Amino acid sequence: MSFVNPITKSVATKFSGVSSAITRSLGASAARSFSSTATTRDAAAPAGPLKKTALYDLHVEHGGKMVPFAGWSMPVQYSNMGALDSHLHTRKHASIFDVSHMLQMRFTGKDRVKFLESLVVGDIGDLPAGSGTLSLFTNEQGGIIDDTIITNQQSGDNGVIYVVSNAGRADVDLAHIRKHLEVFQKNGGEVELQVIDDHSLVALQGPDSAKVLGELAGGKDLKDMAFMTGRWMDVAGVKCHVARSGYTGEDGFELSIPSSDVVDLTRRLVGFKEVEFAGLGARDSLRLEAGLCLYGNDIDETTTPMEANLVWTVGKRRRQEGGFLGADIILPQIQAKGGNRRRVGLIVNGAPARAGSKILAEDGVTELGAITSGVPSPSLGKNVAMGYVKKGYQKSGTSLKVKVRSRVQDAQVVKMPFTPAKYHKI
Repeated sequence: MSFVNPITKSVATKFSGVSSAITRSLGASAARSFSSTATTRDAAAPAGPLKKTALYDLHVEHGGKMVPFAGWSMPVQYSNMGALDSHLHTRKHASIFDVSHMLQMRFTGKDRVKFLESLVVGDIGDLPAGSGTLSLFTNEQGGIIDDTIITNQQSGDNGVIYVVSNAGRADVDLAHIRKHLEVFQKNGGEVELQVIDDHSLVALQGPDSAKVLGELAGGKDLKDMAFMTGRWMDVAGVKCHVARSGYTGEDGFELSIPSSDVVDLTRRLVGFKEVEFAGLGARDSLRLEAGLCLYGNDIDETTTPMEANLVWTVGKRRRQEGGFLGADIILPQIQAKGGNRRRVGLIVNGAPARAGSKILAEDGVTELGAITSGVPSPSLGKNVAMGYVKKGYQKSGTSLKVKVRSRVQDAQVVKMPFTPAKYHKI
């Protein structure tokens, strides 16, 4: 399918290197091994032969450029569309992302809420059936072990909580959960963990995603399905769990599909004229424009929710009751608006600022922090970045400097997301 690039010729020329820029940005990820340019921080990625998702052959068939990522062989982009055009196609139409490498889990048992609320900061107990939330696994020091999407699939004693977390943290997350689960069960808690390894996960993202999915679901009108809700749905004859969520800032869905059916169903999805495959390159620039964190770059075990500007993930009831790991550090910090740094969004003039670039005060000398993610924004035609600055410099409109290699460049703190969120509301 042909695609008309809406960026003007001059801007498109300026950003012609966005694919390699995104590759370099992702290569800096601490927890997700991505390319040969990755830093030594990528030692956290699993060792041994690369794993393949059930869609691997389909990616290759469609010209996917496969690269190492968190111990998996994943497509960074496709031969018919580079990362820049793929990014823009997602914003204008719809794209398919294979996210089957992510960790899917199911928690059952009458004490499942109590157990999960001992590990995450969110208010899981008050989630209505079919509703989900972004939450954080935290450690005893108040740091973030991982970010995760938690959905209350079914309420009641026989209910189910569905949890999805990051591929690069799968081993860490499972070890952490199982360690605390063993103690919880020994103390009489009734909860069971099931790793969902027989289902793949496919994200359909973009403004045309609801129309496409609705057609495959028998002509369903999905207007009554709000952002961050999920339901079981028959899609082209396959029973899937469908959540209206994603990592792009666009309207979209994440489909948990039996791996035995995922190839055929994905072929059906990509058969729509509005839909193309998209890889890790576009996924990274889309999430950065949306102001969303990449674990290992923008958040890690040394980052608290207050510092990361993720206080909103801490449920109101949880702020009063506590009861999660690190609450004795996190809650006083929230109350006092403490912590020494803040995550901010930046527009950077000149060359793109990469992870590790120093953030300076206006004098161009005083160090205030560092960039954690940065990329030329295909949607805006500007260099966007995310990073941490010393508390007191986080106000939108604050003028700063960023050191890119040996050059000191102008930068300005801006509110995130960089591009407006288009999540579906009802």
